[in-house]
Amino acid sequence: MSATVLYTPEVLGLAIELARFPLIDALPLKGEARSKSCGSTIMLGLALAPDGTIGDIGVRSQACAIGQASAAIFVQAAKGMSADHIHAAGKAVAAWLAGEGDLPDWPGLSAIAAARNYPARHGAVMLPWNAAMQVLPSA
Repeated sequence: MSATVLYTPEVLGLAIELARFPLIDALPLKGEARSKSCGSTIMLGLALAPDGTIGDIGVRSQACAIGQASAAIFVQAAKGMSADHIHAAGKAVAAWLAGEGDLPDWPGLSAIAAARNYPARHGAVMLPWNAAMQVLPSA
């Protein structure tokens, strides 16, 4: 398979979207994740709203374009979601990457759907969910 199928203009555009979500010290919940397959890393900062949903979010990423695009897809949709929703989505994305089930219902995820065919990029796709699930309580 050609890398051009994986690194589309849409993926590359998403990668630069992270500049809109800087990681700031005021975000009290911080989770980190590292992809064992490619070495990409992410630090995700979260603040919860009074109702327990994600109120604010920031990212610092040292990841490949797929990891950065995945993080952008995550942060663009995560605000307002509950911890349970994040955990369920993370499990669904992991299962989908493993070939179990259809593309999960997460806004924008179709932009990186080609990464499913590249097992070395699965860890990069999971970075934001892994970082978030590390710090968000699960039911």
